[in-house]
Amino acid sequence: MTVEVGRKAPDFTLPTAGGGEVTLSKLRGRKVIVYFYPKADTPGCTKESCGFNDALPDFTGSGAEIIGISKDPVKKLDKFADKYGLKFTLASDEPGAVVEAFGSWVEKSMYGRKYMGIDRSTFLIDENGTVQAAWRKVKVPGHVEEVLKAAR
Repeated sequence: MTVEVGRKAPDFTLPTAGGGEVTLSKLRGRKVIVYFYPKADTPGCTKESCGFNDALPDFTGSGAEIIGISKDPVKKLDKFADKYGLKFTLASDEPGAVVEAFGSWVEKSMYGRKYMGIDRSTFLIDENGTVQAAWRKVKVPGHVEEVLKAAR
């Protein structure tokens, strides 16, 4: 399954760092940036998450909510958020259903070995729950700025 621009984003409810939960449909009326990252507290994921965190005032100013999703357990997300002072929602999708629903669980290859993993990807969802933009196979440098430009 995959998410396409112009279609409704799949709804989800996930546990979050800090002991809460987030439901996409409850954020209707606001733009939502959903980004999937492979693993908390690894170099690329840290750089991407800190980039979103640094730009948080600009995203908030454009009326957008940010949700970072990985398959890490909530406990690891708590440590990640605390370590880097992340102020936006980090959600845990340990079973992987949401990652799969968005088409971000893909076959990868490293050193000739194939394995399944999270495709670093980002989705801009409008106030009505429709996907307005999708970025797949994201390269971290410049990505946050590109998403912010689209959110405005």
